[in-house]
Amino acid sequence: MGYIEDLRKLVGTRPLILTGVAVIVLDQHKRLLMVQSDGMWKIPGGFIEMGETAEEAGIREISEEAGMNINNLQLLGVFSGKNFFTKLPNEDEYYPVTIAYTTKNILGGSLKPDGIETQQVEFFDWESLPKALSTRDKEILQCYKGKDVN
Repeated sequence: MGYIEDLRKLVGTRPLILTGVAVIVLDQHKRLLMVQSDGMWKIPGGFIEMGETAEEAGIREISEEAGMNINNLQLLGVFSGKNFFTKLPNEDEYYPVTIAYTTKNILGGSLKPDGIETQQVEFFDWESLPKALSTRDKEILQCYKGKDVN
């Protein structure tokens, strides 16, 4: 059982503050890596596990969700607040604090969804990004484009 599951045993569905990561991964053509999870396309990422650095979590999540090996993460920003409040179908509630990174450093691997959290993995041109993105992903991408780091 994981850390979040252990917390849920203690607090039930009440709101928690959970810290996670999201990683903007760009290939050599400056296309953006996205994963499809529960029918929605997202910037890959997930929650930080106990004892793990944020960077380690980002590298692990890209490997698990997308089958890619990356490094050299650059901090983009931290995203938090009431706009990101989430209520899951099982009634669990949380306010995420998302540490967003960028990288162009793909070391290897092959695009492969894990079949559990992700059903599809694909690189998208900026002009053809999926339209139905979460508020979090829209803000992260807007921040990235505002910094003009691609």
